[in-house]
Amino acid sequence: MNASTTAVAPAVDDLRSRLTGDAYVPSDEAYGVERLAWNLSADQNPPLIAVVETAQDVVEVVNYARAYGMRVAPQGTGHGAAALQSLEDSILLRTTRMRGVTIDVEGRSARAEAGTIWTDVTEPAAEHGLVALHGSSPNVGIVGYTLGGGMGWLARSHGLAANSVTAIELVTADGRLHRIDHETEPELFWAIRGGGGSFGIVTAIEFDLYPMTEIYAGWLIFPIERSAEVLHGWREWTQTVPDTVTSVGRILRLPPFEDIPEPLRGRQLVVIEAAYQGTQAEGEALIAPLRELGAEMDTFAVMPASQLVRLHQDPEDPVPGAGDGSMLADGPAEAIDAFIQTAGPDSGSTLLSAELRHIGGAIARRVPGSGAARLDGEYVMFAVGIAMTPEMHAAAEADVRRIQSALEPWSMHNYFNFSEMPGDGDEQFDPDTYALLQEVKERFDADELIVANHPIRPAS
Repeated sequence: MNASTTAVAPAVDDLRSRLTGDAYVPSDEAYGVERLAWNLSADQNPPLIAVVETAQDVVEVVNYARAYGMRVAPQGTGHGAAALQSLEDSILLRTTRMRGVTIDVEGRSARAEAGTIWTDVTEPAAEHGLVALHGSSPNVGIVGYTLGGGMGWLARSHGLAANSVTAIELVTADGRLHRIDHETEPELFWAIRGGGGSFGIVTAIEFDLYPMTEIYAGWLIFPIERSAEVLHGWREWTQTVPDTVTSVGRILRLPPFEDIPEPLRGRQLVVIEAAYQGTQAEGEALIAPLRELGAEMDTFAVMPASQLVRLHQDPEDPVPGAGDGSMLADGPAEAIDAFIQTAGPDSGSTLLSAELRHIGGAIARRVPGSGAARLDGEYVMFAVGIAMTPEMHAAAEADVRRIQSALEPWSMHNYFNFSEMPGDGDEQFDPDTYALLQEVKERFDADELIVANHPIRPAS
């Protein structure tokens, strides 16, 4: 967590006079609200918060930061804020008011401002029979998700969201506003699509949409005591499926909260989630081997494609949590055993959720024009616990580390968006990719004015 700061930002009234949005210091009443990230465990105490409304606001904040020797930490929803290091010399730049979205129906594309969340796009796109390569939570910010790579339910067939980006508008550390694409600043365009937020402050992003109106998807739910049988069966099944299906094997320990449906409230479960892009008959044939396991509950059905963003049932309100992930080069039966031993029924785990996602397919394929994200593994793990108190936070972190340690024999570099504990960007990439990212950082922000979670350090 970030330490409290006693620093006082200089000439704040001058900055306020140049903003369409607002600027807050710790003595302002609104500061206490604006400093909160979606992950309430992130204790953000910067000397200054700028809530911007336009790209020109971002330019003004960057120019102010340079003039007074400060840094800038851009943030939309703050889902990954727990990985940020100290903000004691930084301006927290919140883009939450920049929510403009334009859908180009004929061009099958969208333009979204920096503070946009996924439902801002998925709902209007669905009115035209289109979908985006969104993630598994409706309230995740599009920009942060995409800059980290962006792996959702359609990724095995359509690839990472970062590779569907066609243009990005951003302010670099010199205070200049750019519109970059494959032809304009191609090295920067490559780096920012998967390399995270170290290279500039995004003000808008343009990306492709895809025709889809419905999808066959759902959950198979079992008691946690059947974890070994279910997860081994799921792993064997993933070796046979086409790229048009993405699935998750997941262990859940649900709290006794009233907003959880009564049949699941307070229970410990193992579940299989999957989404298939095809007909109901094809989908039923595909999941038949999983149904033979005899689930306690089966929710598979054809659903509107717009509902896919809620399939994973992530919390939609801010919560305190502690989590992290890892990427597995492969997933033999021994890896499943290690996962169950550290997250399953006899593990003593305190975690809310521990999951393995099947990746591969278009996620791993190298195509011309792709961005910096490289997910060459076969599965990714992510585990998270509720952290209402410091003791719960420590317990969750320890349980996550136990799973990571158990899976170490099969692990490779991390997946950016599933890395929620502090660490530099070199943990997210292979050495060659990281070296190229460092060169881009050196060119556009050698003085590290821009603060990012998992920062890319300049080459020098």
